[in-house]
This record gives sequence, C-alpha cells and structure tokens, in this order.
Amino acid sequence: MGWASHHIAQLREGKTVSFRPRGHSMRGRIESGSRIEHSMKMSEISFCTTDWSTIEPTRHAGDVGEALWRTQFFGPADNQIRVRMVEYSPGYVADHWCQKGHVILCLKGELDTTLADGRTFKLTPGMTYQVADGAEAHRSSTHAGALLFVVD
Repeated sequence: MGWASHHIAQLREGKTVSFRPRGHSMRGRIESGSRIEHSMKMSEISFCTTDWSTIEPTRHAGDVGEALWRTQFFGPADNQIRVRMVEYSPGYVADHWCQKGHVILCLKGELDTTLADGRTFKLTPGMTYQVADGAEAHRSSTHAGALLFVVD
C-alpha cells in the first residue's frame, strides 16, 4: 500500500486527517512535506453493501471502445457521492478531457492517464490516483482493458 493508505482509511471512517504528502504529485498546489488537514463529508448514508454484479451497466462510448459503468449514488442531493465500477474495453480511449475529481482504484488491467500538460501515469492493480474537481484535466485510455472502482 502507498503512503496515504492509512489516511484514506481514516477519511472513510469520517475522521479528520493530518498528513504530509511525499513526492511531487501535487507540485504547484502542495509542496512535498507540507502539512495537510482535511475530512471527507459523507452524510446521510446508512450502512449498506453493494453486489456490483446486480447493478445494470450503462454503456459510454469512447473515441475508441467503450466503458461499462455500474453506478450507485449515496448521500443527500446537495452532497451526493457517485460510486462506480467501470470496465474499459481493450483499446479504449476517452472521448473527452475530464475535469471531474475522482479517487480511482485499479482492480484489473492497466489504465493510462494523460494530463493536459502532457504527463502520463499508468495504474496497475492495487494502485490509485486522486484528483480534485477542476484541478488537472485528464484523459484515460487502456491497451488491454481495465476494471476500476471510482468514487466522485
């Protein structure tokens, strides 16, 4: 697990966390080693489980290939959290540059993400990326296909 795993677990429990990011993934926004405090607001969500195989998928065409989304929404309308299981077909290329914030966990395959500034990142099973709304435009693609768990 990565350096942030413990903090992510605490956020999921509704706790406030304090940490110092390592590396340069937030360069220009947060300097490596800077102290950060934040708590995720998750309200009006009763304990529940989801059997993702029972959620009807919706198809979303890319420039190449397609994405199958199995989507659930949780919480009040003014703070709704969208949770998805997303499966990209082999060769998928997104048809847009996304500005939405996400936490994405790669479960299977590989996901390539290109940022508008040209940087590229590859997620493999067990890896995540996190990005805030409007922070950095990103576009996804995959050669062999990918299965992701997405919270936004």
